Amino acid sequence: MAFKLNRSSKSPMSEINVTPFVDVMLVLLIIFMVTAPLLTVGVQVDLPESAADSLPEEQEPLTLSINSKGEIFIQESKVEYDKIIAKILAVSKNRTDTRIYVRGDKSINYGRVLEIMGMLSGSGFTKVALISEPYKER
Repeated sequence: MAFKLNRSSKSPMSEINVTPFVDVMLVLLIIFMVTAPLLTVGVQVDLPESAADSLPEEQEPLTLSINSKGEIFIQESKVEYDKIIAKILAVSKNRTDTRIYVRGDKSINYGRVLEIMGMLSGSGFTKVALISEPYKER
């Protein structure tokens, strides 16, 4: 009984396995999605930690930061408390559906952060959110 050898079984496989490549790309995508909001602002703020999931990004958000001295920054420019709404409206081109991230230093009064978030919500901004550091196991 002679076995007939199939010629195609001896030829090398010429297909590339893309599964490991896709796995690596998805991990990198998740890493960049998590770290991108934190890289957009240069004001030094010691953020509190939270176990909440991160929010999806459609466009670059406006970031309002409150540092440990209570100074308020829109993106990286310092702004006075009574001029916050006017500056944000100017930067967002009067669009109240602009996403605004509030970064409050963990050493400042929580009421101060809520006061500013309330002022933003009261002015018609519908997408106001807090930014925190991801929770780290200790």
